[in-house]
Amino acid sequence: MSRRKQIYEGKAKILYEGPEPGTLVQYFKDDATAFNAQKKATLDGKGVLNNRISEFVMLRLGEIGIPTHFLKRLNMREQLIKKVEIIPLEVICRNVAAGTMAKRLGMEEGEKLPRSIVEFCLKRDDLGDPLIAEEHIHAFGWANASELDEMIAMTLRINDYLQGMFGGIGINLIDFKIEFGRLPLSNEDGIIGHQVILADEISPDSCRLWDRETNKKLDKDRFRRDLGEVTEAYTEVATRLGILKPQSQNNVTNLSVVKNDEE
Repeated sequence: MSRRKQIYEGKAKILYEGPEPGTLVQYFKDDATAFNAQKKATLDGKGVLNNRISEFVMLRLGEIGIPTHFLKRLNMREQLIKKVEIIPLEVICRNVAAGTMAKRLGMEEGEKLPRSIVEFCLKRDDLGDPLIAEEHIHAFGWANASELDEMIAMTLRINDYLQGMFGGIGINLIDFKIEFGRLPLSNEDGIIGHQVILADEISPDSCRLWDRETNKKLDKDRFRRDLGEVTEAYTEVATRLGILKPQSQNNVTNLSVVKNDEE
């Protein structure tokens, strides 16, 4: 890994130059952060779990026609992904009031929303990723009208699919946050445009997931709120999805996995 050129390091992932033009290697760290990295910890095995869960989700989104940056999983901590120009927006889809929305609107956490709501934040850690309106996006040129329509439509399709997928294993999808990127399209004459694609992980780091019967939190809120058993909760999600064998729940640093057909 030290011989590869590092392109970017974020709170939970590192991006390295890929083996082929137009590719990157995405490495999942064990680091956990909250409140714009004011709270930090290292959680043994978290990166492995997020890699496997995100791979599982990306493959299934691809099956329903959602374009993503995911190409394949390389090993327990790394994925090969497409290189894209990241659109500087965080797109949040909310089904139930929780977190900042509940505080901002004075709602009781856990209150079901009248319909799924899509929000946008500017991707700027130094500003606290502020909530912005579509008018800001248009005015400052962060995305054009067509791109914005595509992002909203894809986010709602992803939400519909994830609600069904998690609902089938007894988990309520409260909300999730994703990012999109511009993938260059070319022919023999060169670059002819771009395609907007999902360019993020989907895991308990980026979703709020509550057990349907007990409302037990199975996501990063366990770290944010000092609830403990963070990797155990992530392992439970992976086990319910069928990614891990049940007997591996107590050993997240040496994961026993159910292999994909492609492996």
